[in-house]
Amino acid sequence: MIQAIDYLAILPTLIVAVGSVAVLMADAFGTPRRVTGLLTVLILAAAAVALVPGHGRTTFCTGRSCSYVADDFATLFQAIMLLTALVVVLLSHGEIGRSALPAGEYHFLLLAAVTGALLLASGRDLITLVVALETLSLPVFALVALRRHDGVASEAALKLFLVSVVSSAVTLFGISLVYGVTGAMHLDRVAAGLARVPADLKPVAAVGVVAVIAGFGFKVAAVPFHFWAPDVYQGAPLPVAAFLSVVSKAGGFAGLTLVLTAGFWPLGGTWGPLLGVLAAVTMTLGNLLALRQRDVVRLLAWSSVAQSGFMLAPLAGGTRVRPHEWMTATAAYVAIYAIMNIGAFGVVTVVARRGRRHLDGYRGLARANPGLAIALAFFLVCLAGLPPGVMGLFAKVVVFRAAIGGAATWLAVVMAVNTVLGLYYYLGWAARLFAPAERPETVRVGRSGGIAIAVSLAGALVVSAAPELVLHAAALAVP
Repeated sequence: MIQAIDYLAILPTLIVAVGSVAVLMADAFGTPRRVTGLLTVLILAAAAVALVPGHGRTTFCTGRSCSYVADDFATLFQAIMLLTALVVVLLSHGEIGRSALPAGEYHFLLLAAVTGALLLASGRDLITLVVALETLSLPVFALVALRRHDGVASEAALKLFLVSVVSSAVTLFGISLVYGVTGAMHLDRVAAGLARVPADLKPVAAVGVVAVIAGFGFKVAAVPFHFWAPDVYQGAPLPVAAFLSVVSKAGGFAGLTLVLTAGFWPLGGTWGPLLGVLAAVTMTLGNLLALRQRDVVRLLAWSSVAQSGFMLAPLAGGTRVRPHEWMTATAAYVAIYAIMNIGAFGVVTVVARRGRRHLDGYRGLARANPGLAIALAFFLVCLAGLPPGVMGLFAKVVVFRAAIGGAATWLAVVMAVNTVLGLYYYLGWAARLFAPAERPETVRVGRSGGIAIAVSLAGALVVSAAPELVLHAAALAVP
């Protein structure tokens, strides 16, 4: 069957995919590093603009089922991923020069990974989603290991690769079971097939659904698929760690939410309680281990694991609550988390240039560079969910409401305890910024790093002023 292609629908993804090759070719012809970075920024900006004409379109359709849909949900997640990827590119400028990374390869791999993330938000069949997952994952292995003479980076990349290979195998096994039971790959047809599956095949369908969820669990660093996160964050260049923490996680949650809502909804009674347990264990383990960290990157890694638990919590409602409600809560939390976390990583990336990666190395930062200290303190307060970082509190309230609405009151209690645990290490870090230091050293901020932090801070301030706008946008985006 020859399918008509709506190029406006796939334009943002197409721009990033073609742009990645263009960046690699430009580097092959000796383009300066600064120009390569600028070209990457322009490609991401063009893709963000292209979201407008492509909005509301579908393509690669057979009958009423489409493999690529540029609806409100996809546009929201793609906008989040493109804007945060833009900040990552700005943060990367200094890292590329300092670590002697090949600029062309770095930006090519980054854009290739962004292509996979964009496709995850728009894919509507299991094959497309698996291809998108691998397109997002494979370039990241190389990005982590791009510091070729760094043994820690190589070890981190190997761990990420091995865990990812196992995860891909489990995901494909689950998809094969789902296809065997339903005879369909498009998510809407999968849902119809699962709704009328014979009783003797329901256990097979349930195993398939759980296996697919496990594959996405790796991407979002949910327990017990989280083991790669701390070592990989620590071994990777800091902008790559920021990419994993924000862009990769947003792509993973977009795909997981779509699969559960559009495809596996008839078995919500099976995966709902499972995700509730997964969310509780993920946030608890992440917070407990974050309490023990003194390396700021490992602290952010375990904090990211804990935040994944909060994002999973609304999904625990399963069929007991309308999908629109928990999808809205998850989408809003991911959007707010992305702004907060990319800002924190931005400041850490700048400060790390002075060799400061230990918590005590941040003592006296307010005296050495008041702007950086205030920005980091604001991001940490937002992550903790305290005023004036109202958006962090707002995000947690939205998730609490979704969890209680799904009759998962026990999970709301676990979330309350974990919120207090998060307060301890976030505020402990923030307090160090204003503590006296023996020899406060001046921290210089480069132009690109300053722009990246300014963009993140501006976004955080806007959302803090009116956090309900994010929830309103998420509610409108969710079908």
